[in-house]
Amino acid sequence: MILVTLLALSPQALSATAQAGEAELALLSTYIGQWRGEGALVGGDKPEAFRCRLNVAKGNQQRINYTGRCTLVDTTLSISGTIAYNDSARRYEAAMSSNAGFTGMAIGQNRGNSISFDLSENQRDRGGSDVRIGSNIVLSNNNIVVNFEVEFNNSGDVLTAKVPFAR
Repeated sequence: MILVTLLALSPQALSATAQAGEAELALLSTYIGQWRGEGALVGGDKPEAFRCRLNVAKGNQQRINYTGRCTLVDTTLSISGTIAYNDSARRYEAAMSSNAGFTGMAIGQNRGNSISFDLSENQRDRGGSDVRIGSNIVLSNNNIVVNFEVEFNNSGDVLTAKVPFAR
């Protein structure tokens, strides 16, 4: 749930008029395929291992779509979303939704052959407590890395993780 919470973005928020140029679409297309990642959630009583799978596929209207599943302890979480280049705004946009009820949108920063998406939101967890969610997703040199942090505002507890994905 934590990984999905951190990555949560909304597909409906993505601009319907996004039209990628050839170079931007070519860069996004290099990430099409099956990905797997493992990491550990740190900051609780003990690190908790989790595993994720991610499928990135060519979408319509010059987008790539992704779906993923993560297993943390005995919980299975799912995510889905879209990444596109919006020519009019001259930026990458990523949208995601999760089975945990978190949704949102992140703007990507292009630095050469790397695209970095940063998300920072305040949400409520299933128990109704306020949480600050920070996530950084980096597509770089045919690799995907997700770094995230969750801070529970009531207690000040912070959970962090880094998940490198490979094909």
